[in-house]
Order: sequence, then C-alpha cells, then structure tokens
Amino acid sequence: MERAEVLKRVIGILTEAQEIRRAAEAGEDDDGPELETRVVSKLLNEMLPSISVPAESSPQQVARLVAEALGPALQTMVAGFSLAFTSLAMAHDGGRTDVSAIGVLQELALEVEAGVYDADS
Repeated sequence: MERAEVLKRVIGILTEAQEIRRAAEAGEDDDGPELETRVVSKLLNEMLPSISVPAESSPQQVARLVAEALGPALQTMVAGFSLAFTSLAMAHDGGRTDVSAIGVLQELALEVEAGVYDADS
C-alpha cells in the first residue's frame, strides 16, 4: 500500500475514533468499545498484507516471511500515527483554540493529499 494511502487511513481511523468517543460521552452510543475494536480490526485487515507460508517452512522461515511482509507495513503505520500525534501535539502545545482535533486531522489529510509527506519530498 502506498505511503500516502496509509497516512490517509491512519488519519481516518483517528477521526473515526474521535467521533466514537464523542458519541459515547454524549450517551449516543452504548457499544463504543466494541465499535472501536471493529474499526481498528478493519484498519488492520485493510492495511496489513496477507502472508502465504509454505507448509514445509521451518519456524525460522516463517519468522522471516512474517517479518518481511509485516515490517514495512507496520513501519509505515507507526510513522503515520506518529505524524498524526505530532500534528495534534503541536496544535495543542501551540495553544491553538481556533481548530478542533478533527480540524487538525483534516488539515493533515489535505497536506497528505497535496504530497507534503511523500517519501520523495
């Protein structure tokens, strides 16, 4: 999956989690934790590659195949969550009261769409 797409999905999951939290706090959603689990599961299913392991593989070969398949995807996901956290923290630490957390995430999504965080940049 392309880096920009991963970043957009990370931003989407954080935005959705924020909306779930707000609904739960307002008493509008009784199954908030279960819904969050479904959202996270969907994210992982969409973003992590499927892995084929030959039946005759040794434990070392399985470990290598899993690491090779999951390593880059997990690294990109962690980078996306780190970028989102840093953006939110900078807005908070900067005392920005003109924008909500969702607004910060929307600004970040626009920057990702514009190619600001492309690997070549």
